[in-house]
Amino acid sequence: MAAFPTSLISGYEAFRTQRLPTEQSRFRELSERGQSPEVMLIGCCDSRVSPEVIFDAGPGEMFVVRNVANLVPVYEPDGGAHGVSAALEFAVQVLKVKHIVVLGHAQCGGIRAFVEKPAPLTPSDFIGRWMSMFTKPGEVVEQRAAETMQEFVTRIEKAAVFRSLENLMTFPCIKIQVERGKIQLHGAYFGVADGELSVLDQETKQFVPAVKPV
Repeated sequence: MAAFPTSLISGYEAFRTQRLPTEQSRFRELSERGQSPEVMLIGCCDSRVSPEVIFDAGPGEMFVVRNVANLVPVYEPDGGAHGVSAALEFAVQVLKVKHIVVLGHAQCGGIRAFVEKPAPLTPSDFIGRWMSMFTKPGEVVEQRAAETMQEFVTRIEKAAVFRSLENLMTFPCIKIQVERGKIQLHGAYFGVADGELSVLDQETKQFVPAVKPV
């Protein structure tokens, strides 16, 4: 059997000696009473964008689902296996979350693959098939005139947040709770290089700084 990654062992040792002692009671409480997070976060599996780190979240504070390009599929009760949909169902129906946040980010590899349309990495083209859910049937996404490639990618990274928020409302259990004011949907965008977080203003449909500059 291959050796377990030493970096993970070192990280666990740091956790066990430094963080665990200060949060032991919290872990015990979670093990006995179960989890009850108010926030579900849908983020990208990019290793540079860790929701728990960005939001300084402790154990049990966020129910997190991560996938390529932080996408939410449309509601499709077709008998297939749907990981994101299953997580949404659990978060809404069992955990009774009050907020669902879709967190996009800069330099997203999934979005870059979508706009550049490279050759499939494998015959199955899992990435290409996954990213195809970003567009609706017949919808064409193209670079605008006088728009640089970087501007194009950034625009689509943010558009992916809008599309995921739109798709969330195709789930009956979410739509009814939103209409009743029981659940709020939010969009956010994280800059990897500068660490800046922007949140979606529901009225203007623009991303604005989460925290005002000092």
